[in-house]
Amino acid sequence: MSELADRIRTILADDPNCGEIRMFGGVCFTLNGNMLVGAMREDGLLVRVGEAQEADALSRPGATRMAFTNREMMGFVVVDPATLDQDALRSWIAMATAYVGAMPPKAGKSPTRNDVE
Repeated sequence: MSELADRIRTILADDPNCGEIRMFGGVCFTLNGNMLVGAMREDGLLVRVGEAQEADALSRPGATRMAFTNREMMGFVVVDPATLDQDALRSWIAMATAYVGAMPPKAGKSPTRNDVE
């Protein structure tokens, strides 16, 4: 799908609780069935940070609140790919994992590593 999706796959490869699905015009990576991060079609990184971490997330380089169908979505940010060196990408995934990892698993959703390409 994209170079960014491949980089995310590499970081999440060892976690058996992660999966991926098509969403928002790209690839969404899940943790226990809950949306974690995504590689958007335009190669931006979508990150689920939750409302409590949102101010911190928005203060980071390249981050803006996600807007889907002209509506801002609280707790989600999009990160400019120009700011995503490997350390920054790992940091964003860690921030998302801190939020999503505390959520209960989605009922009936077992993690899958679907090849969505």
